[in-house]
Amino acid sequence: MLTDLLSLIYASVLACTVVRANPVRRTDSAINWGACDPSVASSTSLSCGYFNVPLDYQDPSVGDARLAVAKINATGERRGTLFFNPGGPGESGIATLNQYVDLLLELTGGLYDVVSWDPRGVGSLTTPGEVFCFDDLEEYTAFFNGTIQLRGIEELDNFSNPADVDALFAQADTMQKKYLEAGQKCLQSPSGKYLKYIGTAATVRDMVAMADALEGTDTPINYLGVSYGTLIGSWFVNMFPERIGRVVIDGILDPVLFASYEISTHFLHYLVSADTIYRTLITGCALAGPAGCAAASTGDGPLDIDAKIQALLKAAYDAAKANSSAPLTSGQIRSDFFVDIYTPTNWSALMNEGYTEAVQIINGEAPGNVSLPKRSSNLPSIRTLVKRASNDSPSYSSPAIWCADSVDSQDTTMADVFHSIIEGTRNISHMFGASWFPQIYTCSLWPVRSVERYQGPFNKKLANKIIIGSNTYDPITTLAGAQRLAGLLGEDAALVRLNGFGHTAIVGEPSTCILETYYAYFTNGTLPANNTVCEVDADFEVFPGVNTADILAKLSSTVDA
Repeated sequence: MLTDLLSLIYASVLACTVVRANPVRRTDSAINWGACDPSVASSTSLSCGYFNVPLDYQDPSVGDARLAVAKINATGERRGTLFFNPGGPGESGIATLNQYVDLLLELTGGLYDVVSWDPRGVGSLTTPGEVFCFDDLEEYTAFFNGTIQLRGIEELDNFSNPADVDALFAQADTMQKKYLEAGQKCLQSPSGKYLKYIGTAATVRDMVAMADALEGTDTPINYLGVSYGTLIGSWFVNMFPERIGRVVIDGILDPVLFASYEISTHFLHYLVSADTIYRTLITGCALAGPAGCAAASTGDGPLDIDAKIQALLKAAYDAAKANSSAPLTSGQIRSDFFVDIYTPTNWSALMNEGYTEAVQIINGEAPGNVSLPKRSSNLPSIRTLVKRASNDSPSYSSPAIWCADSVDSQDTTMADVFHSIIEGTRNISHMFGASWFPQIYTCSLWPVRSVERYQGPFNKKLANKIIIGSNTYDPITTLAGAQRLAGLLGEDAALVRLNGFGHTAIVGEPSTCILETYYAYFTNGTLPANNTVCEVDADFEVFPGVNTADILAKLSSTVDA
């Protein structure tokens, strides 16, 4: 379905251009490196500083932005700077750099200064910084009280019950009014005057400006981008094809799809592999048995594990229907499971602790003021080390970036978004299609778009060849998207695939092959053969006694049967 959809839009995307071209270049800024505030970055390997850039590269009279920047110094013979973005959007580059010093030095052989930054709209040190639209959590909760914003969507069996469909559409007018009003609150907040200057094209230009200051004008730019960081990467290599040095983008957010459709009505097209990954989760649990997975009983197969999870969802659904104050809803459980399938290193904890705790909450055996997942630290979600403002309301940085970059709204209503959710649940992801993604679904009603958005083409001739990395089964950045981008770039890109599951090749599961491939490229310029396949390390156990190869073999035999 997704392939058919995209085949219709290639011609128009290949003909697109940069919105607002010929920006003013400014190279008079510099970074004065010094010690980092230990409350922001605890690693003594980091240096920190600030870098000034124009808020609007086409109109410098608007004023400046100030980026908080951090650097790991090269430990070997320095070959330049490697810029790094960990994804999100809205994730702190500084916090992630602090967390992953050893990994980044290992990937680069210590031959580069590794530089990351908090992009516009991220953290409290960059200006414009974290986007808050409410004064505190109490105001936010009162504003959205009684809506799916807080409790998610209640449905069973892919909206087969007309009552579930009616209940969802009954909230359409309310959510439309809430999102329009919330957008106006954002405009009236201290962040409001900056919203149109936040976005991926500006982040790309900020990186190029930093490269000019650190390495010199027109020098090759090296970059590692993960997850949303690959959208920065795909825009970068096509906005500045002559500046490409050594670039790895891993976990491809399909730039063609993003440039062609409103993300609020087409987001579920990114979830085409999500149900397959769910099947790998329950397959691994069944293989582990009760000794390794609390959801399994002796003799259980994957369908038995699924039946228990579906029973949990139904129990939560029934409880929420009977009591609007039920402590845990089926919508919340779906969303929690979706977050955790990103990271197979956390699956054992999810099924042995999170699942058990959810059952206890639904059965009234445990309090409901805790969240289901027991998450370990993982690259796409590191925020804990960044200084945060005193505001305890949810950050709007992620929607501010997603929505600023999105295509123009086509007079889309919340009812249209609900239609897309129902169709996506029925046709794309039965398990996760009804999850509520507020940072995405607000975009058609978001009040602004960025002053610059790149919408193609995505097939520019590059100065140097790059690596595109992907997992075989990624819940949000699909292999199909990576293959599509690699096909557009042709001989200028080599696709590397990790034969596993989870979000991105570098984070999803441990793979010595992936690390060695990226290392060889960054240190020696060795480009792998296109369509190289790496395996997950055999000694990594997803569940006790069960590795990735075991799960893939069982999954394959089940499909073949």
